[in-house]
Amino acid sequence: MNLRDVEILEREEVFHGYFRVDRYRLRHRLFDGGWSPPMGREVFERGHSVAVLLYDPVAEKIVVIEQFRAGALAAGMDPWLIESVAGIIDEGEEPEEVARREAIEETGCALGRVEAIGRFIYSPGACSEVCRLFIGEVDSATAAGVHGLADEHEDIKTHVIPVETALGWLDAGAISNAVLLIAVSWLARNHDALRKRWLEPGSEHLEVAP
Repeated sequence: MNLRDVEILEREEVFHGYFRVDRYRLRHRLFDGGWSPPMGREVFERGHSVAVLLYDPVAEKIVVIEQFRAGALAAGMDPWLIESVAGIIDEGEEPEEVARREAIEETGCALGRVEAIGRFIYSPGACSEVCRLFIGEVDSATAAGVHGLADEHEDIKTHVIPVETALGWLDAGAISNAVLLIAVSWLARNHDALRKRWLEPGSEHLEVAP
């Protein structure tokens, strides 16, 4: 099935604050060939996003961030989450451009090579946001301190973590942020090939401070 198998009968904006909520009245084709009765669904709208796992293949470390998240607070979780760098795609921006901008804003690190990992939708039953996920080359020696934009109330702490530690978190089920879980899972599967590719003679890897 595809978009032609959905009929949108009505769409109404019911809330517009920091984010937006739209209410849909729709019906869709059923697997037996018929059509569902009309139904109502609310969809949370915040735009599409980019996330990037910052990886230093020389030092064998990743750079992650820690920040407060209201959604985790509402869920009864520790609201300070360990995450990968991420940001919303503004109109006219390319995903890789966003990855490079957010890496500097949130960690102070400039990206070298960037490779796409994939794209996914966070919560398709309620939210339209699609995330494009990358892995980006960094010099982890340049990552330190607290970053973020004051006008967005960001208070973002940088952490430099050995890859082995991150893989240990994965094995222990200790990663509570979905994007970081996906990114570290990808790294676990592709780590050796990626490191070889980025460090092979003649490759244009970043210069790492002594």
